[in-house]
Amino acid sequence: MTNAPGPADPRERWGELTRQERDAAYDNNAATINSAALVAARNEASAAFRARRNWRLDLPYGPEAHQKWDIYPAADRQAPVLIFIHGGYWQRNSRELFAIMAEGALDRGLTVAMPGYTLAPAATMTQIVAEIFAALDWLVREGATQGAGGPAIVSGWSAGAQLAALALAHPHVRAGAGISGVYELGPLRDTGLDAALKLTDAEVSHFSPLRLPPTLKPFILAYAGAELPALVHDSRRLHAIRSAAQAPGWLMPIADANHFTVLDALREPSGEILRAILALAEFAK
Repeated sequence: MTNAPGPADPRERWGELTRQERDAAYDNNAATINSAALVAARNEASAAFRARRNWRLDLPYGPEAHQKWDIYPAADRQAPVLIFIHGGYWQRNSRELFAIMAEGALDRGLTVAMPGYTLAPAATMTQIVAEIFAALDWLVREGATQGAGGPAIVSGWSAGAQLAALALAHPHVRAGAGISGVYELGPLRDTGLDAALKLTDAEVSHFSPLRLPPTLKPFILAYAGAELPALVHDSRRLHAIRSAAQAPGWLMPIADANHFTVLDALREPSGEILRAILALAEFAK
């Protein structure tokens, strides 16, 4: 799917922008008028969902506090497993705050698994990426005993979409989806986000999906119609690169959504993103 060109990418004139303008180019909270209320509602719904049943929660894949899985098993122990990696610019949020994103997928027969990871500045980007791969290694070894032994589809939102795009290369992963992702890290070094991230040249090169050869597995690139232009252009460019390499997948602009409400298209049983993931699940079987 494609749509109209939309607003210009501010990074095309990055050198002319003030530090405040560069920060604003990535400030999803400020760009969404009711972001605080949307986040509070999501967090409240996630807490209620997480407490609803005796799910398989806080399963450690490593020794650190955030190195844990939450698994929401489907009735079918061999059902495809939708992995969801949370966002927060690699320095905020946790898997617990996104538990409600399992609701629709469970309703449609998928198992859902959510890994946590250590946040910056306690962890570097190199360490965060390594933790995601370590979490997937754990899922290979232990997933079947925890109700998550089916074929894996990796997904993520915002910063989690960048991690999902990288995790697509893991042998256990069959397909993936990135939602409103940041796929080029270089400009972040010119914003306040880098105070915690402290990105190195090597990290920008190795962990920017737009700079890497595409992994030739199916990958959906979804973004909100009211997304910040930098994130829109990242998704479109990654889709173009993947298309040129004949990597399967499609581009999904979600109309009438912003950076936060775009997740409704995953959360709802009939949501557009979830329907696309279900198509991937058929492929992954």
